[in-house]
Amino acid sequence: MQLVVARIGRAHGIRGEVTVEVRTDEPELRLGPGAVLATEPASAGPLTIESGRVHSGRLLLRFAGVADRSAAEALRNTLLIAEVDPDEVPDDPEEFYDHQLVDLDVVTRDGTEVGRIAEIAHLPGQDLLVVRRPQGGEVMIPFVTAFVPEIDLAEQRAVIAPPPGLLDEGESL
Repeated sequence: MQLVVARIGRAHGIRGEVTVEVRTDEPELRLGPGAVLATEPASAGPLTIESGRVHSGRLLLRFAGVADRSAAEALRNTLLIAEVDPDEVPDDPEEFYDHQLVDLDVVTRDGTEVGRIAEIAHLPGQDLLVVRRPQGGEVMIPFVTAFVPEIDLAEQRAVIAPPPGLLDEGESL
């Protein structure tokens, strides 16, 4: 199974380094030296990580064959994709891969059906569950314990505790 683990940002310096927006909770595993990653668009890769370092709170990577700023800048907005065993799960029992969450039924604590998770939106500083409603439309739920207290993979459901107004204007559950 292929998982997006990062998005390449702008070039850093003149020797081919790039900033990356990390999209994995395991960057040391997925984005370490020697890792070979597929890309989207596919024409940009595959890319082999030569080295990595943290600078001013951002991860910088250098790829084999990318030797200057122009080559690095050409990779901007490229997604980095790792091949992952579909049965692999994160070490922390409270962490999940996107593919584990997509298609889970979403219900409130009292069992009211809300919809089904269509995708996970990874925004800077916040992950959102994009839930497709059975009557049409979508609702975005911040993926934090206060709003999503339970993920039950065995039952294929996510239990939510939305504050008033999150699901529909004026609605409280």
